Amino acid sequence: MAIPDFQTLMLPVLQLASTGERRIGDVVDHLATAFSLTDAERAQLLPSGRQATFANRVHWAKAYLAKAGLVELTRRAHFKITDAGRAVLRHPPDRIDIRFLGRFPAFQTFRAASEPDVQEPLPVTAADQALTPDEMMRAAHRQLEAALATELLDRIRTGSPGFFEKLVVRLLLSMGYGGGSATDLDRALVGGSGDGGIDGVIDQDILGLDRIYVQAKRYADGNVVGSGAIRDFYGSLDMRKASKGVFVTASAFSAQATETADRLGKRIVLIDGAQLARLMIRHDVGCRVEETLSVKRIDEEFFE
Repeated sequence: MAIPDFQTLMLPVLQLASTGERRIGDVVDHLATAFSLTDAERAQLLPSGRQATFANRVHWAKAYLAKAGLVELTRRAHFKITDAGRAVLRHPPDRIDIRFLGRFPAFQTFRAASEPDVQEPLPVTAADQALTPDEMMRAAHRQLEAALATELLDRIRTGSPGFFEKLVVRLLLSMGYGGGSATDLDRALVGGSGDGGIDGVIDQDILGLDRIYVQAKRYADGNVVGSGAIRDFYGSLDMRKASKGVFVTASAFSAQATETADRLGKRIVLIDGAQLARLMIRHDVGCRVEETLSVKRIDEEFFE
């Protein structure tokens, strides 16, 4: 089954707390078994790679119950039910979620304090309600990057072919290619009349013992690169006795083009528009960091 969202876990967490003081790690293990999670689902990590997704959601369920006054923290990694929590379980609802917790004054105070600058309540979708705060933050980050990727490709497609060739070479240099001899962008560019289908040449290592040949085809959205262009690039590599090349486009490759690149005897890496935009964002090419948000957590050792 899918990993349950943190609100689905609220009632089970409260029910387990009713048996006495509980250690949060034991609660995570107990609920993983109760929800029949597979080993893979138990081990699935957050994008940060620092905590399991399921454990993170159990922690958030416990944290929200505590904000409503239904459980209380007793010592490090331990909690227990409160009188208010026991009162809820005397007539338990089918589900405890954020809407249910909103009836408790302590939770109302928490929400008001956590959103002091919001003049009007933000619209909340069913999907938002299922996400923990850090999951919502990551989802919003993905949306921002998707919008940025679209804008980057729009800008690229309205530029000149020469600008696109420079962009591709600049990206590869930013990714660490070029060794020590191609730090000058103009030296790596060879495109133009008589270029033989090669737009850039970059040293792969600092001594220039191996080189990467680059082909950059801007192409409009919907105008895919076909297998013929890949074979032409292969021929250009063969003329230079080159063993590897990178073919970059702002559009996409046809299935035949991908198959041709895989089948030919030289290593040809294909980068389509979607991957190009992701690499540009990752290596700060054509974009820059506007704002950095630091996410901090309690230092448990400090309070020991």
